[in-house]
Amino acid sequence: MTVKRAVDVAGGLALLLLLSPLIAGVALSLTLGTGSAAGALRRRPVAGLGGRVFTMLTFRTRSPLASLPLLLHVVRGQMSLVGPCPLAPGHRESTGEGRRRLSVRPGMTGLWQISGRSELPWEERELLDLHYVDHHWLGMDLAILARTLPAVRKRRAAARTPLATARVA
Repeated sequence: MTVKRAVDVAGGLALLLLLSPLIAGVALSLTLGTGSAAGALRRRPVAGLGGRVFTMLTFRTRSPLASLPLLLHVVRGQMSLVGPCPLAPGHRESTGEGRRRLSVRPGMTGLWQISGRSELPWEERELLDLHYVDHHWLGMDLAILARTLPAVRKRRAAARTPLATARVA
């Protein structure tokens, strides 16, 4: 087991344990809201390490809480805490030159997450993912993990400001 995988397993298990009441609460809330346990989860096929396809589970909510089920994939070895953005099998960013991204596990977070996520053009996100694939190391992963929560909080706070609301309208 590599050090990166050990960090993924230890971190994933610790986060699952710590966040299990929140995960259960979100699941229960979504289940009650939809009337079915199956309605709480969104299933999407993604390409993992080596292009192996697996069904990625997320909560059906537009919030950072949607990603909590991804911790299960981290512990199972299908994903990493840090890595390229998960993409559908055969997505254009996973073909040709972009096929390199399949040499590592997709991540819950990555350079794309802390650098602007949905505000980034596709090309820039692809470049960030390929940069990560070519240059990742444990120190980079730890730095990305440390910057993820502040980046998510910053985007949530920006979305609530009157200026952001005016831009959307």
